[in-house]
Amino acid sequence: MANTILVGAQWGDEGKGKIIDVMTEKADIVVRYAGGNNAGHTVFIGKKKYILHLVPSGILRKGKLCVIGNGVVVDPVSLVKEIQGLRKLGVKVGPNLVVSETAHVVLPYHRELDAQREVLKGKNKIGTTKRGIGPAYGDKAARVGLRMIDLIHPERMESKLRWRISENNEVLRALGAKPLSFKTVLAEYRVAGNYLKPFVANTVVLLHEAMQRGNDVLFEGAQGTFLDIDHGTYPFVTSSNTTAGGACTGSGVPPHRMDRVVGVMKAYTTRVGEGPLPTENAEISDLLHGMGREFGATTGRPRRCGWFDSVATRHATMVNGIDGLAVTNLDGLDSVETIKVCVAYRHGKARYDFVPNDAQTLAECQPVYVEFEGWRTPTDKARSWKQLPPKARAYLKAIAELSDAKLFIASVGPAREQTIFV
Repeated sequence: MANTILVGAQWGDEGKGKIIDVMTEKADIVVRYAGGNNAGHTVFIGKKKYILHLVPSGILRKGKLCVIGNGVVVDPVSLVKEIQGLRKLGVKVGPNLVVSETAHVVLPYHRELDAQREVLKGKNKIGTTKRGIGPAYGDKAARVGLRMIDLIHPERMESKLRWRISENNEVLRALGAKPLSFKTVLAEYRVAGNYLKPFVANTVVLLHEAMQRGNDVLFEGAQGTFLDIDHGTYPFVTSSNTTAGGACTGSGVPPHRMDRVVGVMKAYTTRVGEGPLPTENAEISDLLHGMGREFGATTGRPRRCGWFDSVATRHATMVNGIDGLAVTNLDGLDSVETIKVCVAYRHGKARYDFVPNDAQTLAECQPVYVEFEGWRTPTDKARSWKQLPPKARAYLKAIAELSDAKLFIASVGPAREQTIFV
């Protein structure tokens, strides 16, 4: 399999969890390289449903090593709960999970600040999950963050935490929020630190030694291209580099050791939270929500839905260097008579064949559509390319071509066996 980066080619929630799980079969190591527990990957194995937030999806396969890289911000209390929850479901979690000692820690004041800032923004809110991810990355950039290596050393943790809580309580008071109790936070995080200590290691050295042995690594992205802090629809983005470049900085593996990039995208478009979504459409939203689809794995919020946006996915291919595309949720369009695909944007007299960098301009853009005839027959039982309806095959070929990448996988349902390699 070689070393593969898997990224979301849209606004996140593209079904990466399932594709990662499928691709892990041929990988030795799975590395989560960015984001925090604001992400959610859903994987179905038989009738069992697993929702993962920080632990890489590879944990669901035996004999695979899972790594939470240095680019991730870790809520230790949340991670402990996730590990305990997986164990209750019969999933082995032990030496097969390693957490980077240089990953930054999400603390209660990060969550409070996240929530208070959203309140202050009012109608201009970003729509964060209020998990404290942005403020944690802010502390990392400001060089005042606490890391996992601090968490597992009680004396160092106590000293640094006292100072950070004292400073952040002043900010919280100014925002009208209640200050935090240092003793309460210290006690809670000391328990989490003791629990997680066996998992913490120098993951950069670990990964390089593994690659020298010939191990294949799959780099698991979180969120999607247009939530990237640099390349997304700023400011309606997350606070990390969700694009392929983030796999290098978030793991310590250099670019020349990466062999390919797989982009995951739905057969339509969705987005959670605020910000522009040019192809948003009430008809397809109602259809998908009525089917019980498109609700966030982390928050349960209904996702905003729209027609497939090839302008966005073409841009994602360019930014990430996508070699192959995995198209998910094809079966979500099985009942649609006429399927629209956006091939350009109009803004006044201007026409865009790329995604404008200004979120306000993008929000004002009108999609230029081409139409495809729907196949109007179930695809969820298809197990090969030939078993797909001809019109479904034509649609998949068209959106891959419009995205400037080769079709690699077509997914027709959440189960492992509902995966067609093209």
